[in-house]
Amino acid sequence: MSFANPYAQYKNSKILTASPAELTLMLYEGAIKFGNIAIEAIENKEIEKAHNNIIRVQKIIDEFRATLNRKYPVAEEFDKIYRYLLRRLLEANATKDEEIMKEVVEHLRSMRDNWKEVMKKVKEEREGAV
Repeated sequence: MSFANPYAQYKNSKILTASPAELTLMLYEGAIKFGNIAIEAIENKEIEKAHNNIIRVQKIIDEFRATLNRKYPVAEEFDKIYRYLLRRLLEANATKDEEIMKEVVEHLRSMRDNWKEVMKKVKEEREGAV
C-alpha cells in the first residue's frame, strides 16, 4: 500500500480550491521562486539548472499572457510588460546573466506586491458592502 505525500496533497488541494486571484498570486510566487533558483544556479555555474528554471519563469509569464482579459485596455499594458520580461529572460538564458535575472525577479516582486494590494482592496470592499 502506498501513501501519498501529505504536503503534495495539501498543495494540490490548495490549488484546486483557490480563487482565480489566489492562483495568480501563486503563479507570481512561483515565478519569483524559480527566478531566484536560476540566479543561484548562475552564481554556482549550474548551467542546466539555471536554464530549466528560467524556462519555468517563461512558462508562467506565457500563462499570464494567455489569460489576459483583452476586453480591458489595461491588458495591453500588462502584455507589454510580459513581452519585455520574456525578452529579458531570453537574454538571461542565452548569456546566463544573473543581473538580468535579478531585474526580472524585481519586476515580478513589484507586480506580485501590487497584486496583493489589489486583492486586499477588493476584500475590504466586499466586507464593507456586506
